[in-house]
Amino acid sequence: QIDDLAEVDYSLSSLPAVFQPFIDLDLKGIVFPAGNYADSPYEAASFTIPDQSDSMLYLAFSEYFFQTSSFAYYTAGAFNMTIAEETCSYFNINTEIFGSIIPEVAKYSVSPYPVMLKLMSTEIPVISLQQDSFTLEIQGSMEVLAVLPDSTTQSLLTLSIAANTSISLNIFDKKLMGSLCLNRIQFSLAHSNVGSFEVLPLENILSYILRTEVIPSANAKLSKGFPLP
Repeated sequence: QIDDLAEVDYSLSSLPAVFQPFIDLDLKGIVFPAGNYADSPYEAASFTIPDQSDSMLYLAFSEYFFQTSSFAYYTAGAFNMTIAEETCSYFNINTEIFGSIIPEVAKYSVSPYPVMLKLMSTEIPVISLQQDSFTLEIQGSMEVLAVLPDSTTQSLLTLSIAANTSISLNIFDKKLMGSLCLNRIQFSLAHSNVGSFEVLPLENILSYILRTEVIPSANAKLSKGFPLP
């Protein structure tokens, strides 16, 4: 059990290979939604670790392991989150801010309404593991909703999001831990209830929220780590 959303299974994919100076263990590690073990849509490719002898133990993970992690957490809804009106208010994000950019929003009321943001991943995030880099590409959407005085919400607009993040890994206390860094993000208008407008002026505001709220929240979860075999 990794957390409430996912579990990990390590099983031998072949008999241990015993040599005079070392032992090779080939394990197939798969991450799956908690309580719902299922075959991964990905193919596990075999690989070898370069010959080294400076340490007692060498541990290597293939792209497959991280792909199953992405699939499991996507299936469990881990990439979806709501940024509540209290958080947006803390950053002074309300309909007045949007109204200064989108004239139609300014017509809602004389006094500004709080807003909330709903983030959703629309595709399984794509893992890319290269010799000197580990990236995660996320395609998603962000819905901006005004919170009305009677506590109901009114959808203002929905933006498509394409985000590129880097992941750094380390091992601590028998766990594999990760940390996300947002490299770049692009927004485009997917749907609007407030007419057409230029998205570019919104990007600085929304990027700031993602960097200060979403990424730290993701890193807090990643810091709990994956148990190692």
